[in-house]
Amino acid sequence: MGSEQQQSMAAPTTPRGQHLLDELLAEADIRINGDRPWDMRLHRRGALDEIVARQSLGLGETYTRGDWDVPALDQFFHRLLRTDLTSHIRSWRNGLRILRSYLVNRQSRGRAFEVGERHYDLGNDFYKAMLDSRLTYSCGYWKDAGNLEDAQAAKLDLICRKLGLQPGMRLLDIGCGWGSLVSFAAEHYGVECVGVTVSKEQSAYIEANFGHLPITVYLQDYRNLDQRFDRIASVGMFEHVGHRNHRTFMQVAKRCLRPDGLLLLHTIGKNQRHSATDPWIEKYIFPNGELPSAGQIGDAADSLLVCEDLHNFGSDYDKTLMAWHHNFEKHWERFAGQYGQRFYRMWRYYLLSCAGAFRARHIQLWQWLLSDRRPGGVVRVS
Repeated sequence: MGSEQQQSMAAPTTPRGQHLLDELLAEADIRINGDRPWDMRLHRRGALDEIVARQSLGLGETYTRGDWDVPALDQFFHRLLRTDLTSHIRSWRNGLRILRSYLVNRQSRGRAFEVGERHYDLGNDFYKAMLDSRLTYSCGYWKDAGNLEDAQAAKLDLICRKLGLQPGMRLLDIGCGWGSLVSFAAEHYGVECVGVTVSKEQSAYIEANFGHLPITVYLQDYRNLDQRFDRIASVGMFEHVGHRNHRTFMQVAKRCLRPDGLLLLHTIGKNQRHSATDPWIEKYIFPNGELPSAGQIGDAADSLLVCEDLHNFGSDYDKTLMAWHHNFEKHWERFAGQYGQRFYRMWRYYLLSCAGAFRARHIQLWQWLLSDRRPGGVVRVS
């Protein structure tokens, strides 16, 4: 933990009277100025009004400014999201944001590279410090794993086994990140791989580190794909597609998939079809991001592809995020001068709030296995 953060956490709390938020947070067993790890330590009383008025956006922005602290943010959000507090303070803004998502294509071709520039291009050294050795920036598979490195290797192998990869096959990875899946598949399963990314940093990293493997990487929008492949995977990218483009994604996958081929779609998902993207996450972490619901994915694949298997291991994302946060804190001093204290609080909030959300089962992690009416189906792999 950074020294400024330690000083902020130790700062005296603000004296005040009773507030609406006291009553609301009490339903989640959270006290303002309490002494438990998940209790809020308030440093500016006006932050409470801002949180009530602006909800998630106000909560995140007041934390980033240092208006309040919680020693264990993951526990705070676990309790907060297990209790439906938003039903007590619903805002017309959420209705407008949901309406906007249906009227505006926020994931258009013109905006496709924005998330790469603002999030994934922060710097490879930063992600090397936070992630595993393969820079796998998606949920690990902790079934038989005791650490992040093993969990990520298990997840990559699980994907390869579900796809039934064999030497000589061609694998397409839509949203290939820093090449964790394509490098693993090429090394361990002898397949030829093509990766697509909208991040210049990721593309350059793959070209610099995996030139000895049969891997080609394209810096382009997935909608421009027109090659054919035996297998297709998309791991942690579908969250950037947007519901207006879900059908297009499935059409591209079907166009690129050879007969008897398989598509594995690994994505975070939401529990409700008609719900807005968290405004703080969208504004500060993943611009134009939008989690799909199971129904929306089913609609997108309808009459195009058949769901052969659906696997939910969302609780594993809690462990993954906590491991990333541990690494982030451990190595923060290396990056403090470059990124600053505001970035530190923003990323601490991002990692721990998401860990709490998965722990509360507020959001899920799915692996969909789809085919073009594969004869005989598939044998389930776990």
